[in-house]
Amino acid sequence: MARWSTIERRARADFGPLLVGVDEVGRGPLAGPVVACAIVMPPNQRAIAGVNDSKQLDARTRERLAVKIREQALAISLGAASVREIDRINIYHATVLAMRRALARVEHRLGEVPDHVLIDGKPLRTLAVPHTAVVKGDTKCYAIACASIIAKVARDRLMRALAERYPGYAWERNVGYGTWMHRAGITDHGLTPHHRRSYCLDEQIAMEGVL
Repeated sequence: MARWSTIERRARADFGPLLVGVDEVGRGPLAGPVVACAIVMPPNQRAIAGVNDSKQLDARTRERLAVKIREQALAISLGAASVREIDRINIYHATVLAMRRALARVEHRLGEVPDHVLIDGKPLRTLAVPHTAVVKGDTKCYAIACASIIAKVARDRLMRALAERYPGYAWERNVGYGTWMHRAGITDHGLTPHHRRSYCLDEQIAMEGVL
């Protein structure tokens, strides 16, 4: 992504220069929180070369770009929803909760109300702030892509740290996703406090021999 997108330029013209890009990671894993990032990048600076959807970048590239993004960002914050919250209110509502937390913190750090919010995906009625939703926004909008990278790097670091405490699930490699090594770990060692029980007790997973 070599430049600010047409979507972002139009949003600036319609609402003002301070755009918040929001994205989340971790909807699909069997373990760990869902993490959202809200970020305001300086509108008068060129886009950082190489920024793209975090899923399309390798880990080393994400880490390198995350450093540059943090150096340039006017404001940046993370929000998360825990495994217990995911199990209690479901992943959709937990994702919105994580985004709301990130947005509240980024506004505090920015020191003023941003002009508009851009999120990846479809409109979220319960987000409670005016926003523009962009399907596949992490590949179309620079600010959303920046948020995607920061959220992914943060969540991956967390899961690697948890892997040291729970070494039987290969979280240092799969960051909580349902790989065969993770599934084998559940079979051998059972569930940890960091597993999403609503996911791990799913009928499809049970049929695959996890439990």
